[in-house]
Amino acid sequence: MIINRKIEPAIINRLFQGKVIVIYGPRRSGKTTLVKNIQGMYHSESIYLNCDEPDIRQALTDKTSTELINYVGKNRLVIIDEAQRVKNIGITLKLLVDNFPQTQIIATGSSSLDLSNKINEPLTGRVLDFFLPPFSLKEISEDKIEAIRNLEQRMIYGSYPEVVMDIKNAEENIREIFKKYLYKDVLEYQGIKNPDVLEKLLTALALQIGCEVSYPELATLLQIDQKTVASYVRLLEFAFIIFRLPPLSRNLRKEIAKSRKIYFWDLGIRNAAINNFNLLEMRSDVGNLWESFLVSERMKTNQILRKFPNKYFWRTWSKEEIDYIEEEGGTFSAFEIKWSKSNKKPSKVWTDAYPNSDWKVITKENFLDFI
Repeated sequence: MIINRKIEPAIINRLFQGKVIVIYGPRRSGKTTLVKNIQGMYHSESIYLNCDEPDIRQALTDKTSTELINYVGKNRLVIIDEAQRVKNIGITLKLLVDNFPQTQIIATGSSSLDLSNKINEPLTGRVLDFFLPPFSLKEISEDKIEAIRNLEQRMIYGSYPEVVMDIKNAEENIREIFKKYLYKDVLEYQGIKNPDVLEKLLTALALQIGCEVSYPELATLLQIDQKTVASYVRLLEFAFIIFRLPPLSRNLRKEIAKSRKIYFWDLGIRNAAINNFNLLEMRSDVGNLWESFLVSERMKTNQILRKFPNKYFWRTWSKEEIDYIEEEGGTFSAFEIKWSKSNKKPSKVWTDAYPNSDWKVITKENFLDFI
């Protein structure tokens, strides 16, 4: 079974334009499969370097341009997988770009903090970033009927390639990805001193998807300071486990401006964090799952389309709220997400403050248009 990644054509269209292409994404999201598929277009004119291998890391670490030229040869396409594992990788990439102007370099990384910090300064203006999350629903569904059939599985087990390709062992596979790769990577980064606290924080965030998250409350719950909470949340973001959604505020007195929502890129990972793979009919968190699923799918679609709107949620002190908002060019598009049919209308506070905004209610009947 071959599932084509919708972001692949966008990457191919940017090859050989004088920039290093960096593909970020969590481990096991399909980065290696994607770059090897692109490599197949160039066959003997390419080289694939897996930086999980110690000898390859050594061959790319602190080398002169002559040594690098001898190592990569005359290949037109050089792929450096898990590049964040190479010390001073930014300098290595700069030497390759400077000395191989006709060669395309593709680097992948499973930690945006590690890799982006190492390459941005040496390669200022010469890097093009792409993000590869787990499969989107539209990548694994050929039509509306199949998308609806896949919906419950995706909301429970998520969309990592191993999970999608092996439905019978979905729960076992997503547990392994969570513990063996994602969570372990975060713990290894900078030698986390309190792994138990990090695990408890992740569980607390998983229980609060679709809700506003308070760092002071989390700090009190976990008996740590707010700076540690913020630091650990950022690490989970940089490992592509979660992402934050800030509040929309124009400093109106009625709007809440200091809260945030936190979502998981993959609901299988979220459900693994709380050890709950029950069917939807047995769950009390379906509404939260639905909102998180749609917001993450919308984020994936924007990445595929290379669209980068500002993204928010909105809430007032009187508890009027909108689940998800995008802003482009000063125009706001507001989306209220409901598991069941709804005729909800925007509040007068919203329409008065943002009179030219679009408004839609997203349900199971029209969600494919949203994602």
